[in-house]
Amino acid sequence: MRFLTVAHTDIGTTKQINQDAFCLKVAHTSSANVAFAVLCDGMGGLKSGEYASALVVNAFSQWFHNEFSRIVSSTTDMNVIAARWGEIVQDQGRKILEYGQSRGISLGTTLTAVLLINNRYLCVHVGDSRMYKISNSLQQLTNDHTFVANEVANKRMTPEQAKTDSRKNVLLQCVGASKVITPDFVSGMVAPNDVFMLCSDGFRHQISEEEIYGVLAPQLLTSEKVMKKSITDLVELNKARSERDNITAILLKAMR
Repeated sequence: MRFLTVAHTDIGTTKQINQDAFCLKVAHTSSANVAFAVLCDGMGGLKSGEYASALVVNAFSQWFHNEFSRIVSSTTDMNVIAARWGEIVQDQGRKILEYGQSRGISLGTTLTAVLLINNRYLCVHVGDSRMYKISNSLQQLTNDHTFVANEVANKRMTPEQAKTDSRKNVLLQCVGASKVITPDFVSGMVAPNDVFMLCSDGFRHQISEEEIYGVLAPQLLTSEKVMKKSITDLVELNKARSERDNITAILLKAMR
């Protein structure tokens, strides 16, 4: 399996700073082809959110370069990687919390990261950025750690009500602002032509899942050039519909 990868980020229509941060890596070894992506959506006044998201992205990028490159193989143990990712999340959460407390500010960041290695994937997730799998349909693989998502899960609110509720952006946990962080881990198999998308919440507020699938269906994404134009077009569509937040999306497509 090999991977096509692209990313696009935009400050949006009203923000002064882009507090989204990401990294996207591809590696080829004798035993495995690997793609790795991290997306963080920071929150906090001034440059605080930008600091939080960049710190976490950098920590995972360093893990990829300094640790994963030494253990990559066709039999890489995803459980070992998940345990290490959990340690990184907790460590970065403490650092951000201490930084905020020392300056009397509150800051934090979402986190969604995925590792594709041959025919498997592993994702770690905190907050309301998302990862989708796109094959015959658009499937959301992560659960939002938000007040309204929790209400929907417990049948105290319908999905339709959640979309318009004034508390829809209230996070139940994020890296840095939460003293207790319980990341979700999602894993599974990767088939040829599967597409994985990571996106910040600004990417999905103004467009429907049907519109996303209509542009990002696997059969349409024939090259990285096409993939880049496709997500750029969707970002611009969000902006044309008055999306106010920063907007970031990453695409990874598996190929034979």
